[in-house]
Amino acid sequence: MANILLLILGFMFILLGVVNLSGNPLTIHWYNRRNVQEKDMKKYAITMGVGTLFMGVSFMITAILKFIFNSEFIYFVALVGVIIGLIIMLFAQFKYNKGIF
Repeated sequence: MANILLLILGFMFILLGVVNLSGNPLTIHWYNRRNVQEKDMKKYAITMGVGTLFMGVSFMITAILKFIFNSEFIYFVALVGVIIGLIIMLFAQFKYNKGIF
């Protein structure tokens, strides 16, 4: 059951990441993008999309590996993916939004 939830969560994150990769920032909360200048909005959305996509792919890989190997250590793939995705998203926040909020 947990594998199916990870697949669904991964699919949703990938979908959000693809929307953001197209340069559309509407899936990012207005509060998180309120200080982003208009000229940087597309770059901001793409960078946030990369972070979201990275997390989604790591969830999908974790679910697939969990189906195959059935080991608890597989969850470290998701943990590493989430950490890297959050680092990318925090980079976008500090670079384009001039802070986390």
